[in-house]
Formats: sequence, structure tokens, C-alpha cells
Amino acid sequence: MHWVRIELDAYWIVFVAGFLAVAIWESRSPNRSLSSEVTRRWSRHGMLLFTTSIVSSVLHRATPVVVAIAIANTRFGLLNQPWPSYWLRFVLAFVLLDLVRYAIHWSFHAVPLFWRMHQVHHSDPDFDLSTGARNHPLESVVAQGGMLVAVAILGAPPAAVLAVAVFSTAQSFFTHANASLPGWLERPLRWVFVTPDMHRVHHSEEISEQSRNFGELFPWWDRLFQTYLAAPAAGQERMKFGLKGLQNDECLDLSFMLLQPFRREPQEVTSQETAVPTLE
Repeated sequence: MHWVRIELDAYWIVFVAGFLAVAIWESRSPNRSLSSEVTRRWSRHGMLLFTTSIVSSVLHRATPVVVAIAIANTRFGLLNQPWPSYWLRFVLAFVLLDLVRYAIHWSFHAVPLFWRMHQVHHSDPDFDLSTGARNHPLESVVAQGGMLVAVAILGAPPAAVLAVAVFSTAQSFFTHANASLPGWLERPLRWVFVTPDMHRVHHSEEISEQSRNFGELFPWWDRLFQTYLAAPAAGQERMKFGLKGLQNDECLDLSFMLLQPFRREPQEVTSQETAVPTLE
């Protein structure tokens, strides 16, 4: 229960602090004007996040941290061995779990069934910090299941699993920010972390650009697996967001977002999986 309490406290502290920091950044230096009211976007995406959290909690009784705690004192897991130092296991677990998140994200574009779930995230006609909360409950259930399996196989230290969860929460707000860093900072930083300009390319309406820049925390995986794209063809200022054929106010309705995976979509949307590169 001690670790669970730490996890909850850390999550909410980072959630509130990260949200407020990025919200202030967006409001003071927006990258572009939004096509819909901020209050409407945030309220709808907030309701979806609440729904997703409830569904995920009901279906997954344990979080990745709980799984890590359960196997911490056993010999189960690739990293749960006596020979490596704790800090080596911590760093390896942190980096490898981010690689798992990259692979899960790639699969949501490559697997047609998963893509139907992930469409909800990409059908946002705008791009701001609330976009990070726009995930269908089914997608979260599948992604969380993948992380639970990965944590168990790796035998990751609980502290490393918690660190990934906390950093990912903050990073989600940061990478979806409707703001841009100055060029002198953004260019070197994207060698270490995924930046808003880098991730914004992934939300382009162009199918070939949606199939790039899958990185969650670190940009190395995109460069390693040749899925990196530095900038959209139309440029950061002129690129359009969302899915072609699904760029209207209806896309912000909670009912639309919950039912979207079960609808028959335009050809531009359903053909996306053909543009996803094979990881080599």
C-alpha cells in the first residue's frame, strides 16, 4: 500500500503541475489559433479522460507499479537478477519501457483493429495539451495491458516503473502543447526528448506524416527504426491536423469519441495502416 500511495500522490502532483505549466505556456505563447473554444475542448476531453480512467481501473485491477512490486522479491524477470547493480537495472528498465511504449504506439497504427481505437486520438481537429487526454477507453486498456506484460517480463524495479509513469504524464502534456520552443533550444533538445514540434508532425492530416514520430519520451527509437520525420511537408505553420473527412465540431462530442472505433469511416481514415513503415 505504501508504493500505491506514492504512485497516486506522484501522479496527481505531476498531472496538476504539468497541466498548469503547459496551459500557461500555451495561453501566453500559442503556436496557432484553435478552431474551437478551449473550454469546450477541455471539458469534452476531460470527460473522455474520466471515462477512460474508470474503464481501465475496472478492467485492470493492478497498475504496472503493483506488478513490479509483486515480482520485486522473486527471480522472475530479465532484469530481476543478482548480478547487475540496482541503478543499472533502473536505467535499463526506464529506457526499455520507453521502447515498449514506442512499439505499442507503432502497433496502434500498424494493426487495423488497434488503429480503429487510436483514430479517436488522431481525429482531434486541433492540437493542444488536451489532445493528450483524448484516448479511447479500449486503447488505454490495450496499452496498459501491454505495459503490464512488459513490466512482468523485464522484472523492472518499482521505482523505475513509477518514474516512467510520472515522466510520461508530464511528457504527454509537453509534447501536445500548442506552443513551440525557440529554435536554438528545440533543435538540440529533440535529440534527447520528443518536443512539441516533433510530435506535432505525427498529428498531421497527411497519412504519410501520421506514420512517423511514434516516440513517447525519447526520440532515439524513431531515428533507430527510421520512422523519424523532422518537419511536415507543408511546414509547421500551414500543416492541418486531424483525419481527412473528420475535421468538424462533431469530433469533440463525447458520444462521437466513444463510438468512433465502431463506425465505418472515410477511405482516407481506414487506409492509414498501409502507410506505416515496417520496423527493422
